Amino acid sequence: DEYFFMKVQSDTKAESILKVSSLTKSVQLEDKTLALLQPIDLTVNSGETIAIVDSSGSGKTTLLSILAGLDLPTSGEVYLKNHGLHQLNEEQRSEVRANHVGFIFQQFLLINSLTALENVMLPAELANIEDAEQRGIELLEKVGLGDRLEHFPSQLSGGEQQRVALARALLNNPLIVLADEPTGNLDTKNALDIHNLFLKLRDEFGYSFLIVTHNPKLAEMSDQIIKMRDGSLE
Repeated sequence: DEYFFMKVQSDTKAESILKVSSLTKSVQLEDKTLALLQPIDLTVNSGETIAIVDSSGSGKTTLLSILAGLDLPTSGEVYLKNHGLHQLNEEQRSEVRANHVGFIFQQFLLINSLTALENVMLPAELANIEDAEQRGIELLEKVGLGDRLEHFPSQLSGGEQQRVALARALLNNPLIVLADEPTGNLDTKNALDIHNLFLKLRDEFGYSFLIVTHNPKLAEMSDQIIKMRDGSLE
């Protein structure tokens, strides 16, 4: 039963999922104001994979935090579909994040005492997800781990652990997946496999991915490459 995998039709491909306008972020350090993000404009459409290549490493964490609703911009607007994250309080942003955003990190962040399936089902604790176990099983099958449901992280390779993390990120059927150096801890082959999996899921089910990576080869496989330097997009 694949009822929750809603394949995006071609006429909705251009639908804006994430839209950022004139976003800035500054912090006050004693008597000095430090600009972390210069005015940023960014749009991610439904079924699109965008790679942000951050050469300096200075702004991507701040940007992802704001896009996820973990932090607020100093100025500018951030819309996730019809949710204006810049207008919401912390509790409201947390609810939007739990129900509409998926996360993948360089560290797999799996709980060692839980099986692969139990790790995938974790977002169900925060989001209103029905039939979480069935969804988890189907997602693990989609990422090629249908025979590893009851395996613990210690019994899985690095590439397999990141596949579990990817399945977990998709449990809430997110509007967008934010991936922060998702292949940073993987060898070349596994990194390529994970990125190809992103593209497969994008093509089959219309998921949108915003990926921060230092790997130019993986970035080139995305629909769009955006370079980030000193807090601004080039």
